[in-house]
Amino acid sequence: MTATRFQQSADDPRLPPRRDSGRRTREPVFNKAAWPVLALVGSIIGGYAVQSRVDVDAVAAAFAFTPTDLGTGRWWTLLSSQFLHGGWAHALMNAAFILAFGTPVARFLGLRLGGALLFYGFYLASGALAALGFAAVHAGEAVALIGASGAASGLMGASARLIGGYGAVGPILSRPVLSMGAAWLLMNLIIAVFGAALAPGAGDAAVGWEAHLAGFAAGVLLMGPFGWIARRG
Repeated sequence: MTATRFQQSADDPRLPPRRDSGRRTREPVFNKAAWPVLALVGSIIGGYAVQSRVDVDAVAAAFAFTPTDLGTGRWWTLLSSQFLHGGWAHALMNAAFILAFGTPVARFLGLRLGGALLFYGFYLASGALAALGFAAVHAGEAVALIGASGAASGLMGASARLIGGYGAVGPILSRPVLSMGAAWLLMNLIIAVFGAALAPGAGDAAVGWEAHLAGFAAGVLLMGPFGWIARRG
């Protein structure tokens, strides 16, 4: 992904020094991968490496999320399902999305321990809300949902707000949020109509496009409160 930097022309060293206005310096939105993101990517790839060596059906039965879990008290599958994948292509595709969109979010929330915990909380919350969005469409059905794509979509939505704010949390209805959201909506509607053949890494499995859209919306909305907590820390 091309690095995008947001620098003001007044930062040009050829210009006279400007008086400090007390405003926070805006950092590049996209930069080299942050360590919390690399650790998360490692857990996804390493997790699938372990998953691929055990009984796939038994793992899915124990840890995958189904809408019926909400009625049986298995709420923890909202989190555990995010670390399961249907194949190497599926795991690597989600890892690539997280690497791309997770880095600006992690850097904004902070790279110390507190910021890393905020980042992981944001990631898990986005994924859980994405699964709930899926459950809202498939209420009472026993169809299983696995993968990190809902949480990755949340990171995409959060990154869109950072782009809209030039490194800060921008408006919910900023141009980057609307344009990226419209493109993501269109792509997932195409997948919904024409099937998983158009989704890289999905293979023959159905794609939980509903979770993708719910995850993006969750990321856009959650970035505000999580950003506020990060700046208060």
